[in-house]
Amino acid sequence: MAEDWAAFRRAPRRTVAAEALAGALTAALGLVPLLLVHPDRPVLAVLEALYAAFLMPLRRHRPVLAVLGTGPLLVGPNVWTLAVVPLIVAAATRRIAPPRRAWHAVGAACAVIVVLTAVGSLIRPGAWLEELAGNGLSAVLLVLLPALAGILLGRRRPLVSLLRERNAYLEQARSLTAAAARMEERTRIAGEMHDLLGHRLSLISVHAGALELAAARQAPPLAGRAELLRTTAGTAMEELREILGVLRREDTEPESEGHRGTREDITALVAESRQAGVTVELDWSVPDTADPSAPTRHSTHRVVREGLTNVLKHASGAPTRVEVRGTHREIEVSVTNEAPRERHHPQAGNRSGLAGLEERIALLGGSFTAGPLPDGGFRLIAVLPARPNGITLAVPPPATGEAAAGGPGAPWGGGAPWGGGASWGGAAPAGARAPLSGEVLTWPRVLGAGCASALVILPTVTFLIVLLTTAALR
Repeated sequence: MAEDWAAFRRAPRRTVAAEALAGALTAALGLVPLLLVHPDRPVLAVLEALYAAFLMPLRRHRPVLAVLGTGPLLVGPNVWTLAVVPLIVAAATRRIAPPRRAWHAVGAACAVIVVLTAVGSLIRPGAWLEELAGNGLSAVLLVLLPALAGILLGRRRPLVSLLRERNAYLEQARSLTAAAARMEERTRIAGEMHDLLGHRLSLISVHAGALELAAARQAPPLAGRAELLRTTAGTAMEELREILGVLRREDTEPESEGHRGTREDITALVAESRQAGVTVELDWSVPDTADPSAPTRHSTHRVVREGLTNVLKHASGAPTRVEVRGTHREIEVSVTNEAPRERHHPQAGNRSGLAGLEERIALLGGSFTAGPLPDGGFRLIAVLPARPNGITLAVPPPATGEAAAGGPGAPWGGGAPWGGGASWGGAAPAGARAPLSGEVLTWPRVLGAGCASALVILPTVTFLIVLLTTAALR
């Protein structure tokens, strides 16, 4: 009793309320008809109705006792309590494991019915053979068949649980296999980039250093350009190392990415473009209290970088204006260049950089437009949400522009990191253990148990309808 009381106190309120409602409905089903159809032994009929209400919650915590307790209901004078016997038996046997133990309880309940029928025949002599046959038929239809249905449903529960566990296991195995394949491919790409691009950039840096020394002696006016070439090659080498680090790590962000998109970073990009010969102005109108997320700041850096790179490639020498405006809700970035004042043969391009920007900004929920102006210039403009909802860009794609990255700066407005055994009716623990054989966990078996139990219970329902209708018409 102490254990039952402890289990009752631990049970959820919904379960307690459902059990109380089931007991009340059972008592009402056994008592209300007695007001219309008076039994021969009213006191015993009332006690039987209350006894049936007591068995209802017992089927959950003491299923064996609940099955044994259905015996007196079949031989009692209150015929209306027979309606809850199949429910009690089916619900109790579903919770008894193994099935052999459930059948032992059902056999004991049938023995109780036989004993009570024999004792009743001794107390009230009469046609005891007919009464024994009637109680035997009731036992078959109201106890044996519901017990069979409950055992089938009881076998279905572990099958469904094992099937869920197997699915969770296979899903985790699939994700781990995909992650391993993805990591292997990223490592291979990182190795090829290191061998090819790293070697070429190292050669450029070495030759740029030699050119800087030669220009300092022979052509001092060109020394600044040679120094810019050397520093640009060195910065490109550092960025390549960062990208290789991203490729070799799973879902991580390089430390320097946290400084991208700050005011200092955009100012450094503009300054480098000026050193390369571009006449560019910066208009920064973002309040200091604004705190955009890291993906928004990183995308701001990419937009400005791509715009200035396109000016260097396609409109070198054209006056350019970079505007960064923002509020607490959104950031607007634009790069506008006028038509080149000198005749210029632009380099061929495939617009892959603009396509990459459009895809990145669309993932953040922003808008991006780029196109020529009527006066011959070009403008690209992006509107980004300051705090994208549910967006996390764990691995930023490689840069599409050719301009060097700006120096690190303080975080923009304070900065922020990138924002961004199974039980019945519960989620199975992923990968808890290897699943059982696939022959046990097949849908035909799982569905078959439920369909078979439904077919088994049909004679019980038909018998109850006929029995209760007959009792009401008497």
